[in-house]
Amino acid sequence: MATVELLHNALGNTFADRVYCYGSVSRTLTLREARVVQQRPLCDLSELQPHPTILLHLAFLTKERAETMDEATYRRANDEIGQIVLDALDPMGVTGIFVASSGAARHADDTTAPHALKLYGLLKRNDESRFKAWAESKRKTAVIARIFNLSGPYINKHQAYALAAFINDALAARTVKVNAPFPVTRSFVAIRELMSLVFSLILEDRQSVISFDTGGVPLELGDVAHLVAEILEAAGAERAAITSDEANRYVGDGQSYRQLLVSQGIEAVSMEQQILETADFLSRTN
Repeated sequence: MATVELLHNALGNTFADRVYCYGSVSRTLTLREARVVQQRPLCDLSELQPHPTILLHLAFLTKERAETMDEATYRRANDEIGQIVLDALDPMGVTGIFVASSGAARHADDTTAPHALKLYGLLKRNDESRFKAWAESKRKTAVIARIFNLSGPYINKHQAYALAAFINDALAARTVKVNAPFPVTRSFVAIRELMSLVFSLILEDRQSVISFDTGGVPLELGDVAHLVAEILEAAGAERAAITSDEANRYVGDGQSYRQLLVSQGIEAVSMEQQILETADFLSRTN
């Protein structure tokens, strides 16, 4: 949704003739400012007429679905999604593809990881390989990003994702609390920053594969909570005592990501600004 809105803002009146959205079912996507976009079912993807095309591959059943679905069904569903997209690339005339992978892909072989995370990560890594092989064999461009933590408009899973939960507490004049008894470290990237980088890399038409992690500044959630409370003038923040050394760290390769931003002349969005932009969206939608 955030990417569709960014494209709508960038393309203006030409948006409807240049951007086509596909998903699991036909539905109407409602953006801010009462703008609407029609989504078609993914199975119709191959019906697009051949034309030089950039494809953004964001479709995947998430880790939460892996926790509730039978493993064989979950595997089959994601494989079918990936195959539909792969089969449509050449007939559509795709010159470059963006694959939205996940930081979970690094846990594909982690024997200590929860089963759902490991399975989700494995299938994401398989998806990376699928489209990397296509780009290499066809001399096309593939940009593959392992996404860790995003901020900005259309942020979802408000109770599961710390940043959204913190901001909603602050907007409701509640104390922002972190209860985990162990260190939890995250690094956040604004969706508009990530997609600026993605489009910049794809439009270079390198005819090669560019893979990277999203970066951002690693922050312990206690620091994030205090920052949210300060910026949004909340009732304050509380960090429970850390009584365990079992750290939870989910951050990407920040140095390589920063180098990519610099190479494309893109300025990183500060954490303070990320909080403000995310809060603006949540305050209007809650």
